[in-house]
Amino acid sequence: MTKPQKRWILALAALVVINLLLSPLTVRWDLTADRRYTIHRQSLAEIETLDSPATITIYLNGEMNSSFQRLKESTEYLIEELHHHNHLVRLDDSDLEERDYTLLQQRGCSPILVHERARDGKTEQTTLWPYAQVAYKNKSMIVNLLQQNRGLSGEENLNRSIEALEYAFIQTLHTLRKDSVERVAFIEGHGEMGDTQVYDFQQSLRYYFQVDRGSLGSRLAALDPYRAIIIADPQAPFTETDKYIIDQYIMRGGRVLWLLNGVRFSEDMLTDNGVTPVIPLDLNLNDQLFRYGVRINPALVQDMQCLNIPVDVSSDPQRPQYQPLPWTYAPLLLTNEQSPVTRNLMQVSCTMASLLDLVGEDSIAKTILLATSNASSLTPTPAQVDLSDLRIDQERFRNAYMPVAAALEGKFPSFFTHRIVPDSLKSQRPMLTEGISRQIVVAAGSIAGNEWQDGQPLPAGFDRYSKTQFGNRDFLVQSVLWLTDDCDLLSLRQRQVSLRLINDKKAYANRPFIQSVSIIAPILMLILIGSVVIVTRRFKYRTKITTA
Repeated sequence: MTKPQKRWILALAALVVINLLLSPLTVRWDLTADRRYTIHRQSLAEIETLDSPATITIYLNGEMNSSFQRLKESTEYLIEELHHHNHLVRLDDSDLEERDYTLLQQRGCSPILVHERARDGKTEQTTLWPYAQVAYKNKSMIVNLLQQNRGLSGEENLNRSIEALEYAFIQTLHTLRKDSVERVAFIEGHGEMGDTQVYDFQQSLRYYFQVDRGSLGSRLAALDPYRAIIIADPQAPFTETDKYIIDQYIMRGGRVLWLLNGVRFSEDMLTDNGVTPVIPLDLNLNDQLFRYGVRINPALVQDMQCLNIPVDVSSDPQRPQYQPLPWTYAPLLLTNEQSPVTRNLMQVSCTMASLLDLVGEDSIAKTILLATSNASSLTPTPAQVDLSDLRIDQERFRNAYMPVAAALEGKFPSFFTHRIVPDSLKSQRPMLTEGISRQIVVAAGSIAGNEWQDGQPLPAGFDRYSKTQFGNRDFLVQSVLWLTDDCDLLSLRQRQVSLRLINDKKAYANRPFIQSVSIIAPILMLILIGSVVIVTRRFKYRTKITTA
C-alpha cells in the first residue's frame, strides 16, 4: 500500500471517529436579522422548571394556503426548538385525522372560514381550527394561534400570529405549572360595575386566576390574599379608610388596575331623551392618584376616529329611518406598539373617556398605553351631550394623541406620609411609606363593560351595530397579566418578525420568465461545472504526459 493511500485511509478513519463523537451534539446558528429562530432566555428559564411531560396538540391541519401553512410550520418549529432545550416538551404526533374537535367546541372555540378566489374566478371555502392544546400533568389549556386585527391584511395578521406564538405557549405553560392559582379581586361598595356588566372580562380572567368580588371593609389585611385588584368604574366617593387600605396594599407590592371615569353622565337619559348633562365625577381619589403620578381631568375626549351609532333621521315619528352617524364621544383608541401590554392589539373602544396627565415622581416609570388619534378634541365640563347635534366641526379637532391609559411601575410613595391615618386602622399594622409595585390607570370605565343580547353576554369591546370586535378584552387581560408578571414573560410579546411579501400580480405576470429561469438555470450550471471539470482533467493529464 502506497503512502498516499495510507494517508487517505487515515483521513477517512479520522472523519468517521469525529462524526461518531460529535453525533450526539446539535449545533444551530440563527443568522436571521430579526432572530426569528432564537428562543428567548425567559422561555428557556420557564421550560427548565417543568418536572413532567408537556404535550402540545396542534389542531391546525387540512387543506390550507401557504400563509396558514407557514403559521403551522412556525408552530411546529417552535415546539421542536423547545423540545431540543427540554425533552419534556413534546409534540403530539398522533394521526391528525383523529383529532377530537368537540373538545374545542366545548371550550368555546370556533373554527374560521377562509375564503380564497382561485385564478379561474371560483371562490373556495376552507374550515380551519387555528388552535393548539397544551397538556401538563392533569391540566390542559387551549392556545389560540391566530391573531385577528380588522385593520390589518390577512398576511399581516398571520405574521403577528407568528410573532405571538412563543409568548402564547410559554404563558400557558407558566399557568399550568403553578401549583396554586393566584387570586384577583373586583372591588365593590362604590357603585362599581356588577357581575353582568363585566361578565366577559371576569370569565376571561378565570382562564388564569381565581376571581373574587367584595368590599374593602375595615381590615387592613383584607387585600393580602390577592395578587391584583380591579376597580371597575366606581360612581361613589372612596372613604379615607378605603384609600388607606389600598395605599398600604400598594406599599406591600399589591397591583391595581384603575378603570375610572373623570365625568358623570346618565346613559338612561341619553337613551330616553337623547340628551344628558355631563359634570365632573368626584371619587375622592384625585389627590391619591396624583401622588402616584397621574391625574384624571374632568373633561370629555372627542375623536373623529370613533364608533358609528344608529340615529333616526326621519322627520316622521311613525316611519323611523336609522342611519349610522359618527359618535365622537365613543373614540377608538390607538394602542402603543412599544409596550408589551398593548403590542399587536386592535383599537380599543370606549365611551365618555377623559384625558390622563402624567405628573409627579421621577422614580416611577410611566408608559402611555392608549391614546386618541391625531384628530381629537377636549370638551370641558360641565357640558351637555345631545344626540340631535352630531355635526362635526373639523376645526375643533386639532389635538393629537391625548393619553387615556397609562402603566406605572417603580417605587411609589405612600399617599398617607405626613397625613392622618384613620383611627380604626392605626393599631392593625405599622404604616409603610414606600413600596415597589405596578399600576395601570385607565380614564374610561366603559372599556371593561359588555352588553347582552338575547340573554347572552357579548364580548367586551364588541360593537353590535357594526358587528366588529375591538381589542378591549385582550387589553384588559394583558393588563392584569402584566400587573402580576414578576417573571417578565410579557417581554416575549415584543418579538418582531419581518414580513417580506411577494407581489402576486408581478409574480403572475412574469411567471413564464420565472419558470424558464428555474428550469434552465440549474441545467446550465451543471453543464458549466461539468465542462470545467473536463477541461481541468484534460489539462492536468496532458501536462503529466508532456513531462514524462
